Amino acid sequence: GVGAMTWSPLACGIISGKYGNGVPESSRAALKCYQWLKEKIISEEGRKQQVKLKDLSPIAERLGCTLPQLAVAWCLRNEGVSSVLLGSSNPEQLIENLGAIQASAGGGGTSGEVLPKMTSHIVNEIDNILGNKPYSKKDYRS
Repeated sequence: GVGAMTWSPLACGIISGKYGNGVPESSRAALKCYQWLKEKIISEEGRKQQVKLKDLSPIAERLGCTLPQLAVAWCLRNEGVSSVLLGSSNPEQLIENLGAIQASAGGGGTSGEVLPKMTSHIVNEIDNILGNKPYSKKDYRS
């Protein structure tokens, strides 16, 4: 009866793809108060994350969605997740992110609702790329 509320499903914008070629001056990571984010992006781990995003792109293309929509749907497909907090910088980002659950949102050539397309095969494919699937040992004691 307990659910998780996830936050930052786009990893502070990293999954949006805007940091694929470094840190743009107009981005959040370029702000002085987000130096920690910039360091994360340009680190070795950050470069590895960018490679994983490139590996996830074909899955998003096959599902007819964007990487942000794939990330939101991936979070929501988890039975332990009750809700996902989205932090959009503008209405267009919010509409795109909602394309993960709404057939009318997204635009830009997406084919609508992504969540129903998150089959166990697709989720396993994503989990294999990410290499960070948590181990869960269910405890049924009362």
